[in-house]
Amino acid sequence: MIAAIVLAAGLSLRMGTQKLLMPWGETTVIGAVLKALKDAGLSDIRVVTGGISAELQLYIQVVSGKLLYNKDFADGEMLTSLQVGLKDLDKEVDAILVVLGDQPQIEAKVVVEVSRRYEATHHSIVVPSYKMHRGHPWLLGQPYWDEVLAFKAPLTLRDFLNTHQQDIDYLTVDTPSILQDLDTPEDYARSKP
Repeated sequence: MIAAIVLAAGLSLRMGTQKLLMPWGETTVIGAVLKALKDAGLSDIRVVTGGISAELQLYIQVVSGKLLYNKDFADGEMLTSLQVGLKDLDKEVDAILVVLGDQPQIEAKVVVEVSRRYEATHHSIVVPSYKMHRGHPWLLGQPYWDEVLAFKAPLTLRDFLNTHQQDIDYLTVDTPSILQDLDTPEDYARSKP
């Protein structure tokens, strides 16, 4: 079984406002992410949050499945959020998708393609690639979870992927959406539907 861990504990400092609740089409940034995951057929979705408003927490609980809190959100970057999600998984989950909460451009078809690649090959690391650049969401199988759980800052998820470069099964996709997220007001203005 494949679950999704949505990393949504960022402080939104460069955006200047809580970006996950910003409008995105008929929903919000986080709403678009969760909709794409559900449209791809995922039912086990865990959203890891940090210093966010009660309004956002309520919204995520209504729209998604399980809300988790990362008490170390302010200094652990994405690594500690992923660790919180991994510790909460049920035993029947054998792989997770690492999803960015600020990537409303995520496409359900890419989620499906990454999941199917794993199901066909059982490679424990599957990363989508567009024009030789790796993006999100990427898949991490159970054999690597203990290693990720043992990582400590200043190590990052990028360090993990760089260490296992030879183990990655790259899935070439035809969309730059895997490389896009929202960090600044300019990113939002340029990408907003």
